[in-house]
Amino acid sequence: MLVLSRKLGEKIYINDNICITVVDIDRGKIRLGIEAPRDVPIFRQELLDESKVPKLPADKPVLAAKV
Repeated sequence: MLVLSRKLGEKIYINDNICITVVDIDRGKIRLGIEAPRDVPIFRQELLDESKVPKLPADKPVLAAKV
C-alpha cells in the first residue's frame, strides 16, 4: 500500500488515465473526485461481495510517501 498526503484541491495520478482529486474536507471526512475511463470499474468496498474483494499478500511491505 502506498500512503500519500494530499491537501484540498491536490491530485493523484494513476498511470495516464486515472486522476483522483481531494474535493472537500469536512469534520473528519474527505470527498474524492475520480476521473477514469468508463471501462474502469470503481466500487466502494462496503458494496462488494467479500468474495470479490482482492486479498493483498501479508508479506508485502507498506510504502509511505509524502507528495
